[in-house]
Amino acid sequence: MNKSVRIGTRGSKLALWQAEHVAACLKTKGLEPEIVIIDTTGDKILDQSLSKIGSKGLFTEELEEQLQTGAIDIAVHSAKDLQTHLKDGMYILAITQREVVNDVLVSHKPIRTLKEDADIVIGTSSTRRRALLRKFYPNAKMVDMRGNLQTRIRKMEEGACDAMLLAYAGMHRMGYDTLIRERLSLEEFIPAAGQGTLAIEASSTLDKEKAATIRLVLNDATTETAVLAERAFLRTLEGGCSVPVFALAVARDTDYLLTGGIVSLDGTKYLKQEIHFTATDAEQRGVELATALLKAGAEGILYEIKQSLGK
Repeated sequence: MNKSVRIGTRGSKLALWQAEHVAACLKTKGLEPEIVIIDTTGDKILDQSLSKIGSKGLFTEELEEQLQTGAIDIAVHSAKDLQTHLKDGMYILAITQREVVNDVLVSHKPIRTLKEDADIVIGTSSTRRRALLRKFYPNAKMVDMRGNLQTRIRKMEEGACDAMLLAYAGMHRMGYDTLIRERLSLEEFIPAAGQGTLAIEASSTLDKEKAATIRLVLNDATTETAVLAERAFLRTLEGGCSVPVFALAVARDTDYLLTGGIVSLDGTKYLKQEIHFTATDAEQRGVELATALLKAGAEGILYEIKQSLGK
């Protein structure tokens, strides 16, 4: 087996941290990783909100093209950014162990919590976070905030906003823990499907022995089962990053609990349900939960969202 592994990644500091983490793990098994930086559409278009420019493949399209040509062996994605319908011949080779999944309130100012500091201006590019803010904190003032993590923090410090809502995982991996003012409750801010973990994507043409070795090193079975259920739920609802859908599966003593839901863009309509599942029926139960939500009114909420976005 050729021990070289070409790792495709976006060029942001966080994406490079993720790729370097994967590379370090692969080296422990004698593989020889090489990091290949690839610019994506989502990285290039920074003057529009995610909901306006679409959601399919914004941060993955170019990486998948390189997988198809064989220019890279694997692509490292934040699992929450990986579209639910992969291109033909593409598959998820591994899901890494999950970091803390929570959203966090981030600021350079001595802010305490969302409830205590109601007058702050909050920056976020996530339609899910914006909708949940409108649901639980209807008086919150928001501005759109795009760019890589360092760019957004700089914009905040320059006065674009007082605070931001971000994922704990990225803040922690980049060493910005001192800026975290509040870890938001999972009762209110249920994360996006796959938040806090990495998805390793590969082409079906990848050498089978190499693929098996990579999976053995990187895959965390418990996290993989959880993310499979979350992604099945998301796929059935047809929710991308322009649709405020949330899903989180948590391992329990003998099974898993999947919580999933949807909130309207203005926060006035909110649906959330739960379902238990095991490692053998994760995707099936994810589909069942989404189907139940559609019947309970999610279909109407989705229609309204797509109408307002011109889709």
